[in-house]
Amino acid sequence: MVLGSALGAATVQALGAAEPFAIAWPVGRLLLVVALATAAGLIAGMLPARRAARLVVLAAVVAQ
Repeated sequence: MVLGSALGAATVQALGAAEPFAIAWPVGRLLLVVALATAAGLIAGMLPARRAARLVVLAAVVAQ
């Protein structure tokens, strides 16, 4: 952890001495990634939830 912090501080110092540069955030691409991640999370959560909703609770507990 200390080594990582030292390397990070050294990198910041080195980049600060170099030419200034700008970071461009591709907003459209970021929104697409967030939308796809949200859709994947909803699908991954909905499919098991639908299956669990169809179970009879008492039978599922007794089967364990």
